[in-house]
Amino acid sequence: MRKLKMEVDAYMSKNDENYKFHSTFGEKLKCEPCILGIDEAGRGPVLGPMVYAACFCPVSSKEDLANMGCDDSKVLKEEQRETLFEKLNAATSDFIGWIIHILSPNYLSTSMLSRSKYNLNSISHDTAIDLVKTVTKLGVDVKEIYVDTVGPPDVYQAKLQRIFPQIKVTVEKKADAKYPVVSAASICAKVCRDKVVNEWVFSESPDIEKNYGSGYPSDPATKTWLRKNVDRIFGFPNFVRFSWSTASKILETEAVKVTWPDDDEEEGDAASNTPAITSFFAAKKTPEIRHAFFRNNKLTQVESF
Repeated sequence: MRKLKMEVDAYMSKNDENYKFHSTFGEKLKCEPCILGIDEAGRGPVLGPMVYAACFCPVSSKEDLANMGCDDSKVLKEEQRETLFEKLNAATSDFIGWIIHILSPNYLSTSMLSRSKYNLNSISHDTAIDLVKTVTKLGVDVKEIYVDTVGPPDVYQAKLQRIFPQIKVTVEKKADAKYPVVSAASICAKVCRDKVVNEWVFSESPDIEKNYGSGYPSDPATKTWLRKNVDRIFGFPNFVRFSWSTASKILETEAVKVTWPDDDEEEGDAASNTPAITSFFAAKKTPEIRHAFFRNNKLTQVESF
């Protein structure tokens, strides 16, 4: 990968956290009504972050964007994607703007395994919503939104339309192949994810090899790398989405089994030191305080004759 003007060093230095950044963009995007497209890269892999991107341009520049030749990033070769991203970046002083949100592997896994389950669809929806809100706060006059769907398109579209009633919302399958503004977002997201994955900094050890293949669960190279880089005590490097079944199954066989005390013990169980919650509310007898004469002479009350 050649050197790209995409500053991800701040994320690399702290890649267990999320990171959001945006391009510079000209005043035209603040003065004219704009369209905005949203897409992601890296939803399925067991390795690396998921990256969401939004690209936006004035309605009057839709044809200029279309003439750039943007397409769904998945059908383009790496060199083509990088060339298109450079063209998009060069136009940020004129009629293009983009914003990117990198969701760390650690964030994805801890969210999905939290007590209040936060599934990948909800994470995706909330990230897209946040991108729109951030762009509008930057002063861009967004009038139309185009989104590549996550889940049923009609449900997702209705959700976005409720949140942004003043904006025309279109959610479709394969939107990244139908709308150039979504294609542009797809390219931004994919180029960013590729750069982050290729340049990943392992905080656990600088000696970890990067021959991890595509990062998809079905890739034999990825599976081999996972088995080679699981620690029996500490698990995987933070590059791994440990909530994915591919990773969790390897942990079951390759790592030391961990049993959390509250997994098997019922509240107030005799084998547990945890008292039942009702015990904190039960009435307690107040011990009787008797005169020292009776205590010293070991005299007790007669309860029956």
